[in-house]
Amino acid sequence: MRIISGKYKSRRIQVPPNLKARPTTDFAREGLFNVLSNFIDWEETSALDLFSGTGSIALELVSRGCPRVVSVESEHLHWRFISMTKEKLEAKELYPLKADSFKFIETCREQFDLIFADPPYDMKEVDTIPDLIFEKKLLKPDGLLILEHSRTHNFTMLPQFSRELKYGSVHFSIFS
Repeated sequence: MRIISGKYKSRRIQVPPNLKARPTTDFAREGLFNVLSNFIDWEETSALDLFSGTGSIALELVSRGCPRVVSVESEHLHWRFISMTKEKLEAKELYPLKADSFKFIETCREQFDLIFADPPYDMKEVDTIPDLIFEKKLLKPDGLLILEHSRTHNFTMLPQFSRELKYGSVHFSIFS
């Protein structure tokens, strides 16, 4: 896993083979962040990374200057890897939480400028994530939700849907 840009640019982080997570590909992450960099001031952005997996998105956000990034991951080994990487990089802006993302959404009282969700592609509840986030008002008024998903999901009919970006088999639906 490679950090694309920012203060940790080009840092390679070895993901242990025992992690079951599918990190967002470097190609897809780079494409997404190139688009987002055109209209996001990273130094003014609080972010939430749900279903964090290896933490590649959270680390990219911290590297680009986000002052607060909450990373939510339920798998102990994944959470531990994110926590150890935070310590190794001395990334004080990163707050890894070992929690179920759906329970976190239900109980969270904080609002974020940017929310990124990368649930397992085969998770049955993927389609409910945008509605839950908007119901619980986790996004600030001008905030963005980015949902990574496979091509089998279509979110274009949701009222908050803005656009979809495709990078190979990786799809990002953006909501505002």
